[in-house]
Amino acid sequence: MDNILAPSILAADVMRLGKQVCEVSEAGAKYLHIDVMDGTFVPSLSYGVCVVESIRKSCDMVLDVHLMIVEPARYIEAFAKAGADIITVHLEACADAEETIAQIHRFGCRAGLSIKPGTPVEEIGRYLGQIDLLLVMSVEPGFGGQKFFPESIERIRTARHMIGQEGRDIDLEVDGGITQENVREVLRAGANVIVAGSAVFRDPGPASRTFMKILREEQER
Repeated sequence: MDNILAPSILAADVMRLGKQVCEVSEAGAKYLHIDVMDGTFVPSLSYGVCVVESIRKSCDMVLDVHLMIVEPARYIEAFAKAGADIITVHLEACADAEETIAQIHRFGCRAGLSIKPGTPVEEIGRYLGQIDLLLVMSVEPGFGGQKFFPESIERIRTARHMIGQEGRDIDLEVDGGITQENVREVLRAGANVIVAGSAVFRDPGPASRTFMKILREEQER
């Protein structure tokens, strides 16, 4: 599977968002990670449907929408119609994860399932036959700029092993505290989709190109 960079606009400068999205796209990033937070499932508030819709009108990147909200099934249709390509929900936030995943597929999007650092990786086993992407959070969700939890490496390895046993092409995405200094270890543990916020948007073009170089090198090794 290809290694993919998914810059997170949570760390972007809102006043220059359009320009910065263009910069990371021109540098080779294929995905754009959009964190949606409701102030309940996580303490913070962030972007909503209108932001996804606006970005979709002028951007052909894969829109990787991460719903950190309670009962995300309520908003699947809205985000799908706004232009999301991938919709990821949290196992911990779903009243019925299987039905929520099915709903994402019914609206024509790829379905992702995310788990917080405190949730055992093994709990996603029953859903691996239904999802397209597994997102392992390597920090507590809700805030940008946090440091990577070192224990996440073993969780990534476990997740990759479980995906291998399932025998399906499921992307393994990791989000939280990823930098140019630790991304190789994350990739070697089994991740192939890398979410990076602060480490990219401090200097979007050059930082994205450096990440892309590392991702290519690791894919070729």
